[in-house]
Amino acid sequence: MRAAGILFDKDGTLFDFRASYAPATAGVVRELAGNDALAVRMASLAGFDLSTRVFSPDSVIIAGTAHDMAALWHPFLQQPAETLPFVIDQLFEKHSRECMTLFVQVPPVLSELLQLGMHIGLATNDSEANGRAHLGLAGIDHHFSFIAGHDSGHGAKPGPGMVQAFAAECGILPGAVLMVGDSRHDMDAARAAGAIAVAVATGLATAGELAPHADHVIETLEELLALPGIAAIKKP
Repeated sequence: MRAAGILFDKDGTLFDFRASYAPATAGVVRELAGNDALAVRMASLAGFDLSTRVFSPDSVIIAGTAHDMAALWHPFLQQPAETLPFVIDQLFEKHSRECMTLFVQVPPVLSELLQLGMHIGLATNDSEANGRAHLGLAGIDHHFSFIAGHDSGHGAKPGPGMVQAFAAECGILPGAVLMVGDSRHDMDAARAAGAIAVAVATGLATAGELAPHADHVIETLEELLALPGIAAIKKP
């Protein structure tokens, strides 16, 4: 089936995860904790080494939501459990504004996809507000007709809700959607919705780690344009 819509993950796919989220995470845990000792402990629980600014492969920050982080950190904080996820989302927006690093390949790839008549969407386990803010800061928000976060009412990845909502809004079948992401959560969300799972090895997971869960594996985003569902409709 020819592709009709491309649904992108955000961090690790459009934005360099290490460059963007290592400094942002350091800022968030330090502000939440209020002291260095607690900040180190909270970071470690979330799979982040505060001194080296390195994420463990299973870090909740890589593919989790603010609710997942809140569940880990609430026992150490005075914040009410019901508002802590919202506070975490706000702090990530605050501390990421100056360090979000867009991959250089993204703008030309998005432009070509639009020229091919593709619907383009964003599905992130960040908040919808942060997704919109980051796309706006990078100057690429005008390419996207659909933006969903963990709080948009479609559920979080690896659930199928964001993919299904994107297909429904675009008036296309899920099988005509390419879900492009750098984590297994993205691949599982695509498979659960009946979409095509495209893994891009620009995040923290390797191509080999992602391959068993993906329909296609690409090394960089430019290779997306050569995939069969897209190449078939490219103009000669």
